[in-house]
Amino acid sequence: MIKFEKLTKYYGDVCALKDVSFTVKKGEILGLLGPNGAGKTTTYRILTGYLKANGGTVKVKDYDIHRDLMEIKRMIGYLPESAPVYPDMIVYDYLQYVAEIRGVEQREREKRIEELADLCSLRHVMHKTVDELSKGYRQRVGIAHALIGKPEILVLDEPTVGLDPNQIVETREIIKRIGKEKTIIYSTHILSEAELTCNRVVIIHNGQVVADDTVDALRQQTGETSFEKVFSKLTKENES
Repeated sequence: MIKFEKLTKYYGDVCALKDVSFTVKKGEILGLLGPNGAGKTTTYRILTGYLKANGGTVKVKDYDIHRDLMEIKRMIGYLPESAPVYPDMIVYDYLQYVAEIRGVEQREREKRIEELADLCSLRHVMHKTVDELSKGYRQRVGIAHALIGKPEILVLDEPTVGLDPNQIVETREIIKRIGKEKTIIYSTHILSEAELTCNRVVIIHNGQVVADDTVDALRQQTGETSFEKVFSKLTKENES
């Protein structure tokens, strides 16, 4: 469904991505993993149209990012690392506002918000302002924001960062529920979360893909049983 082809991005003289290529299948939850500065967020920003690549391309279905950016944007819901929500708005009003911006027809908005309140476990906080919520609930509001236009693809950049253990488990379960209907690309520094949530992982380091497979296959490839050790071994090999 999504194909990254030799994606390259420079910030001045610094190469953030170098010939990054991988695919994401329809209905897959793919973990995009890597150390800080590996190029994960840059990859997301190119996919969602926030940045332009210096080389290569991204294709979504039959659309090319260079020719068909608006069509691709319509298919994607994106949650950056910090949920971009207005703190002084009531959750219900905020989702109404986002639905209007995303072009959800007025007669459909109420139904869509009700669906997302259940899917993201937000029903009992819909009357509260965003700044009254814990970070975990703000992240859920951000996920609802990303989903409100019924995108086929959901891009989540570190959705569990800063959450407590209970909130991480709850967010993981929400992602799994969403993954039954959507294609998801998901990054996290919590490797156990990727192991429990993702069908497949792509590991990037220093702007290059160093692994692309299931966690079990990467364990066999490296001879390690712990995914943390698998990750460490693969990224260190890329440094040599």
